[in-house]
This record gives sequence, structure tokens and C-alpha cells, in this order.
Amino acid sequence: MPGAPATGYTVPMHVDQIWRYPVKSMIGERVEAADVGPTGIVGDRVWAVRDQVRGGIRGAKVLGGLMRLAARAPEGPGGPVVITLPDGTEVRADDPDAARLVSAAIDHEVTLEPLRPAEDREHYRRGAPYHDDLMEELRSIFGRTEDEPLPDLTALPPEILEYESPPGTYHDAYPLMLMTTSALRSLREALPGSVVDVRRFRPSVLVDTGDAPGHPEMGWVGRRLRIGSVEVEVRTPCPRCVMVTREIDAEVPEDRAILRHIVRDLDQNVGVYADVVRTGTVRTGDPVTVVG
Repeated sequence: MPGAPATGYTVPMHVDQIWRYPVKSMIGERVEAADVGPTGIVGDRVWAVRDQVRGGIRGAKVLGGLMRLAARAPEGPGGPVVITLPDGTEVRADDPDAARLVSAAIDHEVTLEPLRPAEDREHYRRGAPYHDDLMEELRSIFGRTEDEPLPDLTALPPEILEYESPPGTYHDAYPLMLMTTSALRSLREALPGSVVDVRRFRPSVLVDTGDAPGHPEMGWVGRRLRIGSVEVEVRTPCPRCVMVTREIDAEVPEDRAILRHIVRDLDQNVGVYADVVRTGTVRTGDPVTVVG
């Protein structure tokens, strides 16, 4: 697989960054430590937006303006998630005026929805498509041109065909996405004219892999990793969509070249998805080891 580490290559690894995304598809926050439960980082993706035009929970695959907004977790237990709009205005996610302000910021009518139990299946059911033609819809979501392949989605949970996310979560597919500093460095070397910002790729944990070449996380697929006191099982590479091209702010503009490189040269993948096998706490600087 492109980007896999050389056979026998080993390097001490540790946690470089931890990211939490309180609102699905908005820019998240770096934290020094995070508790990790069965469904991922505690406080991650506990809110999302619902499209009031076509229905369904939606993200920046179709509502790209969401990546120009940021969200942070409450400062104290039980406090509200705070959303920062592009103009710097802050609003609580549970504020009665929040939906109007977010809708105006992304130029699309939405409401803000807290996470609901998995049993509320209708809450998670996909809304109406944005295009009549299925292939056009998929190419739009994944940012593919007509001559580019769509990703192989057979390794992802089958319920995402019917639901926007696995019910009970606002994750695209799996609770965690792991990425490496080697991957970021390799992308920057391959794309000197692009702004390769970690926020484009939305990792849960960024692992420092030293001077390992390429994308060493691809060699973790099917393996178990210990990260701090947490143990995870790496399930599959993360197929990339149009979100990696989105504008975040004036310093991180829209850039289609990034996705073209990923599709053409990296088998469409950057980073890997993982399930939580053992819960615990992850801290910046914690060692990361392959244990199985």
C-alpha cells in the first residue's frame, strides 16, 4: 500500500497532538489530555447541524462553510459548548439564537442538534441527496473529478449507507482517526505550493513518528496500538473527501491540489480509523506502541 513503512523500520513514537471536535465538522480544539471512552474522546462530536432544507444530520462534505467555524468544549462540567463564528462572535450551542447565527454564517438553514441515543434511529437517518444522479452526488461528497475513482467504502461500517453516522455517534465511521507527523511532513514535501495544515485532516491523535518516511500509519491497519492507558485497534485507512480542500480562514484557503495528490499518489487515503479496545486517558507525550 502506498505510504506503508519499510519492512523492519521501527522508531520510538509518542503522542504529539490530541484534538477534540465538540461540533461535527467545525474546527476543534487541541487539548493536553483527554479521556477516551468506548465511542472515542469524551466531549468529541456531541453536537451537529441538521439541514433544514433537505433534512438529515450534515457535515462539511456538503456544507463546506462549517469548517470556517470553530467549537470548544465547556470550561466546567456540564457547561455549554461554545461556537466561534468567522467574524469572531461566540455563541453557546444551546443558545436559542445559535441556529440563526450558524445558518447565516454558512448561508444555509440549519439547526443545532445534541447527540441522541442510538435507539433514536430516525435522528441519524440520511436526508435527501443534493443531486438526482447518485454518481454526481458521490463525486461531490468525495470531491472527485469524473476521471478519478471513488473510494472503496466496503471496509467502513455498513450502517453508514442508511445513516449519516453510526447511530449514537456523530462520527463519520469509527470513533478515532490517527495520523502521523511523518504523513504531514510528506504531504508538505509533495505539495510545496499548498498550506498543509493539520486542521484540514481532523485527526483525533497526531502521533510523532520521528523521521519515519512516508505514511507509516498505513502499516498499523489490522494491528493494536497502546496510546497512554488506551488500547485501540486500527481498522482501515481513512478515505479522504472534499473536506481536506475546504477554506478554514484567510491563512488556510480552499485548495483542490491537496485532494488531487491524495487520490493520485496515496491510494485516496491519509490517516487511519480505529476502534477503542480499552478505555483510559491519553496525554500529550504519552508513548505509542504497537502491541498486537
